[in-house]
Amino acid sequence: MTETHPGLLHHFDDAAQQKEASTLGMWTFLITEILFFGGLFAAYVVYRTRFPEAWAAGSHHLDITLGAVNTAILIGSSLTMALGVHSSQIGRNRLLIAFLILTVVLGGAFLGIKAVEYHHKYEEHHVPGPAFSYPGPIAGQVQLFFALYFAMTGMHALHMVVGVGLLLNLIRQARRGRFTPAYNTPVDMIGLYWHFVDIVWVFLFPLLYLLGRH
Repeated sequence: MTETHPGLLHHFDDAAQQKEASTLGMWTFLITEILFFGGLFAAYVVYRTRFPEAWAAGSHHLDITLGAVNTAILIGSSLTMALGVHSSQIGRNRLLIAFLILTVVLGGAFLGIKAVEYHHKYEEHHVPGPAFSYPGPIAGQVQLFFALYFAMTGMHALHMVVGVGLLLNLIRQARRGRFTPAYNTPVDMIGLYWHFVDIVWVFLFPLLYLLGRH
């Protein structure tokens, strides 16, 4: 009888079948996430087309330097995540743990910078609500821009928090020696999720920080 990994669930014949099923399930989940973010992107397109002046004005009040730094951080985290996945595939457990920790650190740095940006918006009274303040006749339209800004980046940040939590769990399991070249499905699946979250930001950055400045 072929030796099975303790991570292999009883209703799968082998690790390969389990990984195929997990991959299909993860891609199905990511498609639903694309549909979810797609609604926010559609709202952005509709209102940006209708209120281009307000969108340009709102974009000018975003910190493009912090946005660019966060973009570089997430691209770097995608690299460390990919290296972590590769390390799990070749059985380099210590490298896997190191790359997962680096990914968590980069994810935490992204969230920290985003918190700084949110604090700046709070100080400038650009958080939608009763305290929102913007001079001129397009104040209501600019507030709509910031409402979408907080909705889109806030939802993305929430996904980042979830991703960091998942990575911490992977680190805990990796320290227990759970992953081998024969069984690394959880690392692959969380890697897919992390890359998806990074790709979402690659679209958010130009739409919110750059296009309105043209």
